[in-house]
Amino acid sequence: MEGPSQVLRPESAQEVVERLQAQRAGTPYVLFRDGERRQRIVELGPEPPLVHIGRGPACEVALPWDTEVSRVHAILERAGGHWTLVDDGLSRNGSFVNGHRVRGRTRLDDGDQIAVGRTRLVFSSSAQPVLAPTDSTSEYSRPQLSEAQQRVLEALCRPLLTDPFAGPASNREIADALFLSVDTVKSHLHVLFDRFGIGDVPQNRKRAELARRAIERGAVAR
Repeated sequence: MEGPSQVLRPESAQEVVERLQAQRAGTPYVLFRDGERRQRIVELGPEPPLVHIGRGPACEVALPWDTEVSRVHAILERAGGHWTLVDDGLSRNGSFVNGHRVRGRTRLDDGDQIAVGRTRLVFSSSAQPVLAPTDSTSEYSRPQLSEAQQRVLEALCRPLLTDPFAGPASNREIADALFLSVDTVKSHLHVLFDRFGIGDVPQNRKRAELARRAIERGAVAR
């Protein structure tokens, strides 16, 4: 089973934008990855007050890829203004919150880890961002940038801030937008990779990872 940091850590700038949109909606939600590791966010609105978790296709949180999950495994229920996880023996392998087995009902707090079968879900009350855990303050700090570097960074991230399914801007698109040469854009990006600690990321993922970290750390205005 994946650890909490692996589930919480966004794998692309698009995922960061999706989480920011969910938080701005102000509605509690659960976040998890499906059988193909795609991010899934299920909002927990006023209706229905019961949300079923299970392998069955009729479940609101359907996990058909996880053979260790029962057809109806557990229930998320809103009670007294709070969301709770209920497992009254429905599941074959049990349900866990923060590593503790649920017997009956337990109240959920923001950031709680729900484990069912091999799947881990994260509950968010939407009061606090669930973007990524941090074991190092410096890793998630906002670096100091020059005005030119800031403009290049914003141009890189701009498509993602308007369309969560877009990719970061290309070097040519940044150059055209800022009236710079492509070589100048590349030079600024090399510095930005260093400032955001992208050095150990594969070359073909550096631009997306830079955009993800910039949005996550608030280095670009949304």
